[in-house]
Amino acid sequence: MRELTPWLALISRRPWRLVLGGVLILATLVSGIALLALSGWFITDTAIAGILLAAGTQVAVNLYVPGGGIRFFAVSRTVARYLERIYNHDTVLRLLMDIRVALFRKLASTNRVGQSKLSGAQWLSRLTSDVDALDTIYLRVIAPAGLAALITLLVTLLAWRLFSGTVALVLLATTTLSFVLATAIVYVRTRKPSYRQADRQEALRTAVVEHIEGFAELRAAGRTGRHGAWLLRQAHRMNSEQVEIDSRVGWHQAISQLLINLSAVFALWAGYALFESGAISGPVLVLLPIAILGLAEVYSMLPDAFGKLGATVSSAARLNRDVSPAGKADRIAVDEPSEEMALVASDIAVRHEGFAPVLTHFDLTLARGERIGILGRSGSGKSSLADTLAGLLPPSRGKLARQACVYLTQQTVLFDDTLRANLVLGNPEASDAQMWQVLELVELGERFAREQDQLDTWLGNTGSRLSGGEARRVALARVLLNPAPLVILDEPFTGLDADTRGRISKRLDRWLEGRSVLSLAHGSETLPATDRVIHLG
Repeated sequence: MRELTPWLALISRRPWRLVLGGVLILATLVSGIALLALSGWFITDTAIAGILLAAGTQVAVNLYVPGGGIRFFAVSRTVARYLERIYNHDTVLRLLMDIRVALFRKLASTNRVGQSKLSGAQWLSRLTSDVDALDTIYLRVIAPAGLAALITLLVTLLAWRLFSGTVALVLLATTTLSFVLATAIVYVRTRKPSYRQADRQEALRTAVVEHIEGFAELRAAGRTGRHGAWLLRQAHRMNSEQVEIDSRVGWHQAISQLLINLSAVFALWAGYALFESGAISGPVLVLLPIAILGLAEVYSMLPDAFGKLGATVSSAARLNRDVSPAGKADRIAVDEPSEEMALVASDIAVRHEGFAPVLTHFDLTLARGERIGILGRSGSGKSSLADTLAGLLPPSRGKLARQACVYLTQQTVLFDDTLRANLVLGNPEASDAQMWQVLELVELGERFAREQDQLDTWLGNTGSRLSGGEARRVALARVLLNPAPLVILDEPFTGLDADTRGRISKRLDRWLEGRSVLSLAHGSETLPATDRVIHLG
């Protein structure tokens, strides 16, 4: 359970929301049990009164007080349930926000080597199913278990007040056993299979995504049928284990409910003896067993939640392992260069884990205000070198010193958001005027001025509403908004024709005046203005 500790600490940062949400759940449950118990008392009282009247005995029945109580609890249960659903769903969304913000902060502090250990499908699983398993732990596990224990104590006190201490102790023992069976023992018996099930589900989800992504290759190799059959076997295996988990949960739920019902029977039997002795009235005799039966609703949600707790722990363990911040040994050491230099790379070697080095014995000095271009064919290691110089990929050998930099990666990345939201990532303090200025520089000012929402124009999924050249220019504009003294541009003019490239290059030369620039491209015609050019072999 220690895997949940950091996430529980994160959830507990909103204590008052959790307390108020718990109070609303408690109000709902208490109102439901009170409505059930008071209705049983009232029906019994009126039935006894009817029998006495039929026997010719004069009897008076107060219809207004219990009737008013029944209406009150019916309304309070409905209102409390409505408020609880709205408020706690809002709380869950806020907790989800907290978890995702913390998750992305951890990801931001993890170097690219750590991030590349997982495939895209696995990261998708982390950011969806694993996060979803954590954000409802309060509503599924913590609040129901705590409130079930509290309501059990309230019903026990009711038994002690209306019946006797002996009845209360027996009731407490029986309900406690039912509570333990529905929570702790369910978790113990389903922890390992549920933990494995979560891992298998993630593996199967990853395999299905990879099957879809690589369908063309599988079809070309004639292996779609075999791979599809393998996926079905994995799904069948997972479903078989899920049946075993559900069976264990079902048995524990059945035994827990049986104990609740036996408690009600015992209360009825003990109450009948008290009724015969004249210690309690008939309506009071019925009130406690019915209140105990109301506990069944409280306990019914516990076995399923605790049966899935092992999977939640598994999700937490994966997140803790895969998005932990880089340790000292993993951090990329980048020193500050001398006052005259913007970047100094000495005897740098670049390699990806498990592969031969891309570059070895690479030296580069970039003076402050200087502009250098690096040319090389595809596969020569330009982008890997750019990642290393920008601090995303640790050099396997050598030393690196540079100023703070901003980096335009070879791959264009835009978010499913507005133009403004994509631009402010480069400089959160940028004004609208600065955004329009940089859009004019990349020749997108007129394009978005025609849009009804202008800076608030929605770009679509990964910039799907833009052409490839427009998306690249938005990414370039975002980088140019950043005031960092060192600018690294990897293929800045991808997707642009020669005329557009030439016009933007001239404006870019003026915009970057006084800053150090390192540009990488396939050919000299796709480089912005440079002082000197380095060719990679």
